[in-house]
Amino acid sequence: MMGGREGSSAGYKTFSEMANNGRGGFRATIFIYILTSLENMGFIANMVTLFTYFLTVMFFNLAGAANTLTNFMGATFLLSLVGGFISDTFLSRLNTCLIFGTIELLGLMLMTIQAYSKKLQPTFCGFDKTSCVKGGTAAMLYVSLSLYALGSGGVRGALPALGADQFNQNDPSEAEALSTFFNWVILSATVGASVGVTVIVWVSSDVKWYWGFFICLVTAFIGFVVLACGRRFYRIQPRGQSPIIRVLQVTVVAFKNRKLTAPEKPDGLHEINDKVTDFPESKLVHTDQFRCLDKAAILGKNSAARPWAVCTVTQVEEVKILARMLPILFSTIIMNTCLAQLQTFSIRQGNEMNRLLGSFEVPASSIPVIPLVFMSILIPIYEFVFVPFARKITGHPAGITQLQRVGIGLVLSAISMAVAGFVEAKRRNHFLKTPPVKISLFWLSFQYGIFGIADMFTLVGLLEFFYKEAPKGMRSLSTSFTWVSLSFGYFLSSIFVDLINAVTKRIAPSKQGWLHGLDINHNNLNLFYYFLAILSCINFVNYLYWASWYKYKTEELPVMELKPKAFISAPVFKKESTPENHGATTNGSSASADHTENGAKLLKPSL
Repeated sequence: MMGGREGSSAGYKTFSEMANNGRGGFRATIFIYILTSLENMGFIANMVTLFTYFLTVMFFNLAGAANTLTNFMGATFLLSLVGGFISDTFLSRLNTCLIFGTIELLGLMLMTIQAYSKKLQPTFCGFDKTSCVKGGTAAMLYVSLSLYALGSGGVRGALPALGADQFNQNDPSEAEALSTFFNWVILSATVGASVGVTVIVWVSSDVKWYWGFFICLVTAFIGFVVLACGRRFYRIQPRGQSPIIRVLQVTVVAFKNRKLTAPEKPDGLHEINDKVTDFPESKLVHTDQFRCLDKAAILGKNSAARPWAVCTVTQVEEVKILARMLPILFSTIIMNTCLAQLQTFSIRQGNEMNRLLGSFEVPASSIPVIPLVFMSILIPIYEFVFVPFARKITGHPAGITQLQRVGIGLVLSAISMAVAGFVEAKRRNHFLKTPPVKISLFWLSFQYGIFGIADMFTLVGLLEFFYKEAPKGMRSLSTSFTWVSLSFGYFLSSIFVDLINAVTKRIAPSKQGWLHGLDINHNNLNLFYYFLAILSCINFVNYLYWASWYKYKTEELPVMELKPKAFISAPVFKKESTPENHGATTNGSSASADHTENGAKLLKPSL
């Protein structure tokens, strides 16, 4: 049997040896953890204070401030696709992070200048208008927010994949370390955010807004300098063909061949030749889903195999993977719509509650520190206690599958919204019955705490899922799907706020919407929370269907003869084979037990 040692003894390096080369691993990710912590310190602080900034400095009304913030957050996460696409196609992931980081710093600089200069701020124009910003003031506000969104989004599109690249999935020990990396990167973000929502939020709210923005600018700058200093420790993955081009090729060729009949067996489809390939990556095993795309891999008689004329089975399967991911992505949008409420209306709730802790008045925007503390404690417990225990039972490197982890988060988010509705009803009724006595701010800790745990499960699960399932040349773009889900959630929040106001204004006896005006003591925010809780339950049922339908990526590591253009792949983490595994065929070769004995392993995580 040919293995990595035979390859090395013959003068050829295994892929694992080539990938390591003294680089990568947790030593390289330290720089990424530092940037994640420092950048999120300012980003999360701004995320929870900009709502108040829009209300009190830019003079938006309640709905205008909420929609402006959610649109900004939605644009930020949607623009992660730009960073992901560029880092997969044109630039290395490191250079992508540094370029977009510079854009982010420029946006923060403009925000600091506007917060400092009274001449660049609007004058109050009344509560009947959505916003008081206009002219040059509006231009500077929206330009600074746009630059901040573009820079921050671009960094998020490339940074997780840069960190995950430091671990080789074909190495059993590093496959387990990959899951640990995603847990630690979220822990780094959580620790940084905890400092942001306490120290920076206090500076912004009680000292000066421009000092808060300036601190965000300085911490982000230090973070990007640290990231650049780690250049010599990183594994820099080679760039491949544009993922957009690969998807278009499959789509166009499948359409051109739409009248052809696909062969009954996949061994009649076109695939690369293992023995002459100069790219040391495994092939993807054919699946029966989206059979219409298989027509892109039909090679006509007397036809030459060339781009835009025929695609390989592996290339077709890459497109199938992206198609299978989309329902999972869409099923997590509602949860992120719920998250948007905790950063807008829940902050407004906090302003109407008793914020005294002894003699110290807690800024309402600092209440998100509660879920962050929960996450900071629970992530290490999850990593050191739950994962090893679950791993012994399931045999899965991460303890449970990524989709199971996401499902737990979706259930908890629904519970969080139900609790939020109950707390808001209690707060409002107590205030109306015994004004001006207010209930304690820390009643909000229940909804924040539950959602913090939900976010710990879902965010890490999605990041790892989209990275591991993606084709190698699309990992940054695919990882960006996590942020796209957040983006759609924020945009959907803006739509829901306007829609709920418009509908309830017509049917309510008072002829006022649930979320009208600035005074939440006289609207029905609790009903909006209950609406989101019911919608989250319906969405969870939808998610269960698509999670059960999803087929995890199945890889076949090919047996390759030692030729100048061939490399020997390192062994992968072997999972228990199934009848479906043994029935898979590519390039005319059955993925049977005989094939497995020759050194090829099928990797298929359980659902």
